[in-house]
Amino acid sequence: MTGWYPHVRGHRTMFHMLRSDEPCLLKVLKDHGYFVWWGGKNDLVPAQHGFEKYCDVRFRPTPADYDRWGHTPRRDLHSETTWRGQPGADNYYSFFAGKLETGQDTIHCDHDWARVLGALDFIKNAPPDRPLCIYLPLAYPHPPYAVEEPWFSRIDRRKLPARIPAPKSWDGKPVLLKGIYERQQLQTWSEERWTELRATYYGMCSRVDHQFGLVLDALKSAGLYDETAVFFFSDHGDFTGDYGLVEKTQNTFEDCLTHVPFLIKPPQLVPVRPRISEALVELVDFPATVYGLTGIDPGYDHFGRSLLPLVAGETDEHRDAVFAEGGRRDGETQAMELESTGNQTPTGLYWPRVELQRRIPEHTKATMCRTQRFKYVRRLYETDELYDLQNDPHETHNLIASPAHAATLRQLQDRLLTFYQETCDVVPRDTDRR
Repeated sequence: MTGWYPHVRGHRTMFHMLRSDEPCLLKVLKDHGYFVWWGGKNDLVPAQHGFEKYCDVRFRPTPADYDRWGHTPRRDLHSETTWRGQPGADNYYSFFAGKLETGQDTIHCDHDWARVLGALDFIKNAPPDRPLCIYLPLAYPHPPYAVEEPWFSRIDRRKLPARIPAPKSWDGKPVLLKGIYERQQLQTWSEERWTELRATYYGMCSRVDHQFGLVLDALKSAGLYDETAVFFFSDHGDFTGDYGLVEKTQNTFEDCLTHVPFLIKPPQLVPVRPRISEALVELVDFPATVYGLTGIDPGYDHFGRSLLPLVAGETDEHRDAVFAEGGRRDGETQAMELESTGNQTPTGLYWPRVELQRRIPEHTKATMCRTQRFKYVRRLYETDELYDLQNDPHETHNLIASPAHAATLRQLQDRLLTFYQETCDVVPRDTDRR
């Protein structure tokens, strides 16, 4: 939402949001006359300062909304944990809840559903005199793994892609992964149980697809679809059984976590060559593309690159490498997420990961540099990683000590150094008196 990388201002935790002097796409659009409607979670700005600078409406459903929709509000599964197994059981940390019951309702009207229904209402009654920005950050598909019918049964269990098995040895892999693997205690799961968990996750994806379709249909009914730019993307992926793990991590960069969807539908008059592109792109390219579409100069320097030439088919290349960051330095206690108090004890849903994040080298600072073929990860307090994604797409064989790949390693190390030199800071455009 800034076009900046985490290292520019130290955004490596869930408890340090954008500070008041930092840019934000929503604020830029609002300042340029857009009516900004925000419905969904906030992992973006400090809630203690309010949301007035960033949006015109911060939607929260009321009892009257639920009555009008004809649905019963449902509690979030993070707060309603009767679906969990018993402590010590092999499903206590699995996040697997399975099929959600709807009773007499047609949907399980959780927070996501409420935000989608609110967005549909807004589209029908949007102000006619201002351009619109709808920001709809949903939670699904996110652990706990649960979804209602018809999406629960919509996934053909026989057609799921193969699960990446847990490695026979964790040598060469980040120690955090082995620690989570041992603590989640899912080693006794049969492939049939994994299939059911993963099919439920795909069912959650299917529900999001359906909700996305409702939003697009509403734009069409309102006569707004042709002139609207639509961006659909995720902040991270999920293990969902790969490597024998569930959930995610903050400082490992397996493709199942970092290779996320990014879909674009430009306005009608913008040149486009419809296709699935294999170009390397980053989430920092999202605000740059919005600025390119709107003609807005955001007033600050950033590192995103507009995707419009790629969308138009003028090129099939965008970046030679992409990057991801996470973890912390030893002694950097403010990055240990001690605020997540419910997960600091074994009763917490996220305890297998969060408690390990109190330790070094488990929570070591780390950076990924990924090209089309290779992935290099520099890890501050443990062994670096190098993978040949062409011959080892599951990233199971760490080639960091391979003499045959020494030249490739040097190239990627140099590319990572160039990345940091190019993006290490941002000089403000306004100057001060001396």
